[in-house]
Amino acid sequence: MSDIKRTYVWEFPVRFTHWVNVLCIIVLSITGYYISNPFIYALSSKQQIMGLVRLTHFIAAYTFMMSVIIRLYWSLFGNEYACIKEWFPFSGEKLRTIGAELKFYLLISKKPLPNTGHTSLAGITILLVYAGFIFQIISGFAMYSLTHSGVIWTALGGWLLAYIDLPMIKLYHHLAMYVIGAFIMGHIYIAWFADIRERNGVIGSIFSGYKFMSNHK
Repeated sequence: MSDIKRTYVWEFPVRFTHWVNVLCIIVLSITGYYISNPFIYALSSKQQIMGLVRLTHFIAAYTFMMSVIIRLYWSLFGNEYACIKEWFPFSGEKLRTIGAELKFYLLISKKPLPNTGHTSLAGITILLVYAGFIFQIISGFAMYSLTHSGVIWTALGGWLLAYIDLPMIKLYHHLAMYVIGAFIMGHIYIAWFADIRERNGVIGSIFSGYKFMSNHK
């Protein structure tokens, strides 16, 4: 039996931004859905339900934007497992592992590939997910810029209105919420599945930062 080594993989900024993103996405999804389709109505003029929901949405949006910026910054200065190179696994060797990873997660193969940080499939997924995050931030501020003029609002997203009509921005922003929701469900499944099959503490690692790897990994 191979010796098991406790390996520090996910640094604090990675774990911190991960959970901030989780909380922000939950809040943004609930409040965003309400803004687009109000399902609770005020009974008097003193009840500012929509105003409170919009305020909550905006606070979560700013927090989410800062979390994404911190994570992108850390992808340049963090350890090898946080490095942005992990998001671009386009070398021939890494691309060849994607098929094997898919077979493992689809129960076609029983043998997991040895990997301490992100797998090649996970790297590409993170790249696409963060592209979605950035689009949500830009499209959100594009809509926000309609009522807030100034250079900062134009830079954050107002410029998008020159290329995409407002109704389409709203539609894409709304649809992206469902795409991110689908990713979260898949992410939970894969993390749970990998934790059971690989027995390396992958779920616990996003809390502690440590995974348990065989020496040959």
